[in-house]
Parts: sequence; C-alpha cells; structure tokens
Amino acid sequence: MDGVMGHAGMAAAAVRYLRSADRAPDPVEALPRPELRCVREDERPPVPQDEFRRVLGCFATGVTVVTADDEGTPVGFACQSFTSLSLEPPLVAFMVGRTSTTWPRIARAGAFCVNVLAAHQGPLCRAFAVSGADKFAGVAHDPSPVSGSPRLAETLAWIDCTVHAVHTGGDHLVVVGRVDALGAPGADRPPLLFHRGRFGRMSDGG
Repeated sequence: MDGVMGHAGMAAAAVRYLRSADRAPDPVEALPRPELRCVREDERPPVPQDEFRRVLGCFATGVTVVTADDEGTPVGFACQSFTSLSLEPPLVAFMVGRTSTTWPRIARAGAFCVNVLAAHQGPLCRAFAVSGADKFAGVAHDPSPVSGSPRLAETLAWIDCTVHAVHTGGDHLVVVGRVDALGAPGADRPPLLFHRGRFGRMSDGG
C-alpha cells in the first residue's frame, strides 16, 4: 500500500495546503506533536517488526482506494487502514504512511473519496498499490458529487469527504475526513477482504 511524506511536520504542511486553498468550513487543526520515545541502539525494540506484521495480519479488513482530484489530475492509493469514526458529526479516518507520494497531493486537494472495493476488484487494488504508474489508465470513474474526487465504477460504496484533521501516528499519519456525501450502489456484492497478506472474499456461509 502507498505510504506518506517525510517527517512529523507533515500534519502542519497539510494544514497549510488546506488553508491556502481558502476553504472556509472547519479548517484543519494539527494537534501538538506527541512525545515520542525512540529505541536506543543498545535497547531491543519491544516488538520485532516481522512479528508485528505477522500477528496484525490475522485481523481481516476490507480494502479501499482513496482518491482525490489534484488540480484536474486524478490521484489515489490502495488503503486497507480505513474506518468509520463518528456519527455526530459524520467522520471517517484512514492511515497513510509518511513516505507516500500520493498523500501530499490529497492534502493539497483538501478532499478525498473512499472507494470500498468489491471481491472482483483485487487487480484494481494491486494497480493502485504501486508507485510510478498511471493508476487510472483504463479505470472507469466519474466525479463524486461534492469534492469531484474520482468515484470508481463497480465498487460496493463510496464516501465523499473533506479533510477535517490530520494527526501524527508513528511512521503514519491519521487523516480524519468529514463526510459530505456517500452511497452504496454495489451493497449486494461481496466485499474484497485482505487477510495475512492475501486477498479473499466471504464464503456463502458468512
């Protein structure tokens, strides 16, 4: 999956992008940088990275593609770390790595669309998980109703959002979106799932 920009100042950079776009409602506010304790060279990490990945991989998730319109150019990346956050106000969140080259462009747009993938869209997810290619080549999409972010065809659901807040979280950023519009045209289709490094789908037995 695509990852994010350089260092902890990324959250503040996102704020500057959004404010420079002259967006009146609910300006993004960056939280104070948390106290982070680094592991010293003579100290063992509390959890080895490969074990962290192995254990956390047991948690099955849905798969999404987060898209935006960056000054007329569609951008997007595959994202499994998406979740609903709040009913009042309606908020969602996704996590993106600090080394991502796509996130700065989404931040500049100040808005995004979350596309929830169906079981047959594994190849589409793989296409959006790589860097350096034209991810939208041959991909059918139309503008989402509020932000104009690309809304991919044949998905289970879409959620059109404005960036509401950006928080630091280790080597990732936590991006909170305020939901402006949403729909589930493919709600009857089975979802695409990700488990232990592989795509899967729900069995008929549930």
